[in-house]
This record gives sequence, structure tokens and C-alpha cells, in this order.
Amino acid sequence: MSVITLFCNRFCHEEPVTQALTAITGHLLITDDMVSARASELSGIKKSKLINAFSSRTSVFNSFTHEKECSMAYMRLALAKLLEDKSVIVSGYTGFLIPNTLDPLLRVCLTANTQFRQALAKNEENISEDELFQVFLLEAKDASAWTDLLFSIKDPWNPILYDIVISMDQSTPDKAAARIFENLLTQPCKPTKTAETKIKDFLLAADTEVALVNAGHNVDVQADNGNIILTINKQILMLTRLEDELKSIAGTVPGVLSVETRMGQPAAPPIPIYRKHHIELPSKVLLVDDEKEFVQTLSERLQMRNMGSVVAYDGQSALDLVQNDAPEVMIIDLKMPGIDGMEILKQVKQTRPEIEVIVLTGHGSEHDKKKCLDLGAFAYMQKPADISLLSEALKKAHEKVKTGK
Repeated sequence: MSVITLFCNRFCHEEPVTQALTAITGHLLITDDMVSARASELSGIKKSKLINAFSSRTSVFNSFTHEKECSMAYMRLALAKLLEDKSVIVSGYTGFLIPNTLDPLLRVCLTANTQFRQALAKNEENISEDELFQVFLLEAKDASAWTDLLFSIKDPWNPILYDIVISMDQSTPDKAAARIFENLLTQPCKPTKTAETKIKDFLLAADTEVALVNAGHNVDVQADNGNIILTINKQILMLTRLEDELKSIAGTVPGVLSVETRMGQPAAPPIPIYRKHHIELPSKVLLVDDEKEFVQTLSERLQMRNMGSVVAYDGQSALDLVQNDAPEVMIIDLKMPGIDGMEILKQVKQTRPEIEVIVLTGHGSEHDKKKCLDLGAFAYMQKPADISLLSEALKKAHEKVKTGK
């Protein structure tokens, strides 16, 4: 078996190149769409949500929910299952998820100058120059974020990422496919048993990573002949407890022979603190209040109780976050300049009725309370709120979101 990964700019003859390459090699073509669909089957997560992992934009709640890391874990698992005992061409972002330890593995990049891509875009699709500029800009941002996330390399076209880079403005699809095939033939082939072991290790690492993310953890996972190595790249407050928990979870995965934990090299300062996602607790809470000191303190207190929360200081920012990041529960003040809490509640319940809203105010009245509850507020509370009572209300609201009851 052999693996070819293919990554390219949009409008670089990707489709005719892959068609010619599959015809020459007989390899099975695997696309991002196929991997995402299989990952959706394995996880129960909507495919559209999994594909969001490729976006340069990460939800403000991600440090609490680990949604992107969970999506990536299931896509690795789906990809590992699709690779079993097959020679394949993996086209798109997911090819970067394949470890370099696989043999033989040929990484290919197709690129072209802007003028060539613009001309091809006008021939293939009716896109204006302004629209095309936005397409190219978004593509560059997404690709840059993806390679930076995986390899700390912000240039997705950096030759260091590939075995071969082909400029399609200087080649035809047939010639590009032939060149890739010639390079594949020169790749050193490892003994079959070694290749099989590498695939099994990739699958085992993916299985282990899924088990860990489902338990709320986010660490780097590698496998070597059935031995799992877990690398922690964040600051840890209670390392021994975390190591014991990670080993306990990973050790239950079928096929794991041993588990080792290591401290890696965290990203540049400020070094993030390791945060476990407590699945049973609210992790997508939006706090809306113009009293900055109060709401920041409230957010910190909720986080100390393992609840994930972010802050908006005005109504418009809150509505933007609702549109872009989909909180599950909101805590809003009523009296704010601009768009006030009552209007926020009204708009949220009209556009996103599944979001539960808790009103927490120091200026309300019985009339306001009745109006808020009639508009669909989950609860109405007065400042200063007892943090235990507020936490309990949050948990109940979160439970309602999860169960629909």
C-alpha cells in the first residue's frame, strides 16, 4: 500500500489532476468530505460542524469545549479507518493529519500564480474580481491557520511541508499526474509488516485520542508498536493527578500495551493552562453586562467551578457572539446603554430559541420579571446573586439545552 496526500490552491486543476492520478495509480481517492462524513457516523456530530475545524476562525468557547480538537480527533479516526489496507490519494486538509511515519508516503502540493488562477476561475465559475479576492483571502487564512495549528508553520505553501511542489501554470494535469507517479515509484518501500504496523499505530493513536477527548482531555497522542505516548503542551497545576487520569483512560483502549506521559514544549508565552472539559457542566455561557469589573469577576468565579464562560460588555457584541459562536446559556443584565437586556432577550428568543437566558439584574421590577419570563427567560434573578444559586440555575438551564426538556 502507498499514500499520496494532495493539497492545492483553489483553481489549480485539482480535479483533473486527481482524476488522471487515480487512473494511473489505481489508488482510491479520499476527500475531506468523505472523511468528515465518516467522522460524523463515528461521532454523531453533524458533518457541517466537523468541517468547521478547517476554518481559521475558532469559537471563543473552544478553550472550554475543545470542539475543534474533538472534531480533529474523530477525523483522524475516520481517516485511519479509511486507510486500512488500501493505497489511497488523500486530497485536502485531512491529508495533513496523516503522520510522516507512514511508508511509503508522498506529500504533493499544487500551486499556481494569481493570474493563472483568476483566468481559470473566470472560465470555470462566474465570479467577479471582488468575490474572487475574498475567496482567495479566506482560503489563505484557513490554510495558514491549519498548518500553523498542526506544525507551527503559517505558510501552507512552504516546501518543507511537501515532497514535491508542482506549479500548475507551468504544467498540464496529465503531466502533473505523471510526475507525481514517477516520484511515488522512487519512494523507498518498507517491508509490508512494517507498513502494516504503522497503519495500526495510526489507528490506535486515533482511537486513544477519541477516548481522551470524550473524557474532556486534550493532549498530543502518538503510538509506537502498541505503546502510547501522551504529550502535554500546557501548564499543569496538578501534574500527577492528570497523568494518572490520562493513563487510566488510555490504558483501557483495546490494543494499548503501555502508556507514557511527557511534558512537551508549550507555545510562546503566555503559556496556556491545561483545562479539562467537564462535559456534564455548562461550558458555553455568555455573560452580558456593562459593569466590567462585576462581570469579569463573575466569569472567573464560574470558571473556578469548571464552567466555561466569556464576556460581552454591550448588547450588540452579545448579539454578534450569538450569531457567530452559539452560546448554550446566557446571563444578561437588563439595564445597559444601547441595546438593553430586554431587547437582547427578545431577539435571542426570536432567532435562537434553543438558547436559555437567565436575567441577572439590579434594576428590575416585578413588571420586568413578568415580561422577561413571558418572553422566554429561563430564570430571573436579582443582584447580588448567590453564586451557588446562580450556578445551580446554570446547570439546570444547561440540562434543558442538552435534553430539550
